[in-house]
Amino acid sequence: MTAPTMLTRVDARGYRRSPTDGAKSTPTKIIPLPNRTIAATRATPIWPGSIGRTIQAMARAATERATNVLLLHGEERFLIVEAANSTLDKWKSELVSDFGFETLEGTGLTPSRLQDSILQATFLDPYRAVFVRMVPGNRPESMAPALAEIPPTTRLLITVAGRLGPGNKLIKAVAAGRGTAQEMQHLKGRALSDWTARRAVDTHGLTPAIGAQVVRVTPPDLSIIDSELSKLAAYKASGSKLTNEAVIELLAGGREDEIFKLTDNLLPRPTAQAMQIARNLTRGGLQPTSVAYRMARHVALVLEIRARQDRGESLQQVQDGMSEHRFVIQKAFEVAQDSDPGRLENALKAIRDYEWEVKSGQIDADLGLDVLLTKL
Repeated sequence: MTAPTMLTRVDARGYRRSPTDGAKSTPTKIIPLPNRTIAATRATPIWPGSIGRTIQAMARAATERATNVLLLHGEERFLIVEAANSTLDKWKSELVSDFGFETLEGTGLTPSRLQDSILQATFLDPYRAVFVRMVPGNRPESMAPALAEIPPTTRLLITVAGRLGPGNKLIKAVAAGRGTAQEMQHLKGRALSDWTARRAVDTHGLTPAIGAQVVRVTPPDLSIIDSELSKLAAYKASGSKLTNEAVIELLAGGREDEIFKLTDNLLPRPTAQAMQIARNLTRGGLQPTSVAYRMARHVALVLEIRARQDRGESLQQVQDGMSEHRFVIQKAFEVAQDSDPGRLENALKAIRDYEWEVKSGQIDADLGLDVLLTKL
């Protein structure tokens, strides 16, 4: 009996044919077509190479799924915002229209609304990107049912304002959808110093020594630290020499421009703009309790200046007798003239109560900050 043949080489008639070593093979029918041949087999043997390619394809699909469904949570809001922005920038670069991207605010979001967005079909884009921004820390589990079905054409990113335990239903729902949940832990001690040093060198072109100096004099908030590093880098880029004295002078507390806007609208009573500025600060990565801390510093400063005014001190005398920047003193001096000391003291108490309620887990930090501003 003639040994079976397999298609490996092309003969004069356009057929692929070569002798085998006698091993059994699947019968092959040759269908000649102009300029090409098609081999139609009843059963295609699975060779080791095919298995390898199949495994690689499955691994790529799993990896893509893990990066297409992403949950970011934890105590370090700045890292959450940074990771979210980096992911969204990559996703948006592959979209061809605005129809492919949707942002949902976590506050007030319902599971049904989230599910509708996840299941929505694509229009002009290869996929849809859905971004859920800062779900309050006490509501993530209610969002879990919305993730029961995630189409392959949907990319989902959820950020949570707080840390979720491993048994949280939302984390389990993400895992069931073959997604990834990442916790951004609060940095302190050596970890904070190392992060600042890397940030100073890699992002801002400064030295590790300057990073260490920033850590020593700045509150342990990554957003404030990064803002201070940006300030120093801008000063260096202007051509000025970044001496030790200049660094000390420039490190005045972080994000002063935005904080000034907030405090300008804070007293004697908060305006509607104050709440919007506070929200923008937290969305930019600043912890709500850090915003409250800066508010308390400003109220305490105004209260102290008001006491000096009551003692008959002039603006010049107040500026000479306090360590804050003279411009900061001038602004606070003007506000203090129209402020009631009793209201200032009550404001400090309200901020103190807010911080205690957040740290004890009684209220959500973001919602509590809105309520605090309405109380003031």
